Amino acid sequence: MPQEHANAQESAQHHEHDEATRRVAPEANVDSLDAVLDDIESVLESNAEAYVNGFVQKGGE
Repeated sequence: MPQEHANAQESAQHHEHDEATRRVAPEANVDSLDAVLDDIESVLESNAEAYVNGFVQKGGE
């Protein structure tokens, strides 16, 4: 019985940790997404044509 109680406590603590991580993770994802979008925006401002040409397929590719 004592081990069952300990396992239940560990499970509850793990669940609380998961909940806390879920609350923090979206903010971290937003920050990293903003950084990527800022990088893309700065490249587009400086040389949009070269950026787009990097994605254009050349014959036979």
